[in-house]
Amino acid sequence: MHTNQTVEFVQSRMKKWLRFDKFKMTVKDALIKLNNLVDESDPDTSLPNIVHAFQTAESIRKEHPDLDWFHLTGLIHDLGKIMAFYGEPQWAVVGDTFPVGCAWADSIVYRETSFEDNPDGKDARYNTKYGMYKPKCGIDNLLMSWGHDEYFYRILVHNNTKLPKQALAMIRYHSFYPWHAGGDYMHFCTKEDMEMLKWINEFNKYDLYTKSGEVPDIEKLWPYYEKLIDKYIPGVLDW
Repeated sequence: MHTNQTVEFVQSRMKKWLRFDKFKMTVKDALIKLNNLVDESDPDTSLPNIVHAFQTAESIRKEHPDLDWFHLTGLIHDLGKIMAFYGEPQWAVVGDTFPVGCAWADSIVYRETSFEDNPDGKDARYNTKYGMYKPKCGIDNLLMSWGHDEYFYRILVHNNTKLPKQALAMIRYHSFYPWHAGGDYMHFCTKEDMEMLKWINEFNKYDLYTKSGEVPDIEKLWPYYEKLIDKYIPGVLDW
């Protein structure tokens, strides 16, 4: 991942995936498909991704009973991983994300050695603190390493989701650990970014710490979550 995630690579993936012409599928069918995916980058669990989805959603529901959009966000946040079934290698689907086009932050896992063969590190356009960006340009204006976060965020926007902006930020940046856990990239942040960061950190409490061996009764839970899907992102989506 750290060798291949370059500005050029990310632009090529966006060109490929953001035509939204790969397949059509409902949110429920996509969740069921995740039953066949085990995330190779996740050291905390070997359970199928759909189990983690329900664990996360139910943990959020328990502590935020009145925020139904937050429950649904917990359920669907990893749906971009569906790219792994359609030819994308897992290193371009899962794992911690980071901006390309500027210097890599020290808090990125294996930062010291794993970027040695990434050509952007030798490119003067990209290897400085700000790289191709401006100070306080906003996190939304950074080109992120390609993965399931950005893809599913774009899917939701393209399909006119009714989820609030807080939910979209959680989905888009939940794997951006160098920012919300490492405290890096603050020189790009706006006031609104800092407000969204509070929600992302709240979400990640449930994403990280719900990976137990206890499997929810998924069949029993479906009716509740199907209502939320119909409320916020109904019907067949373009992927």
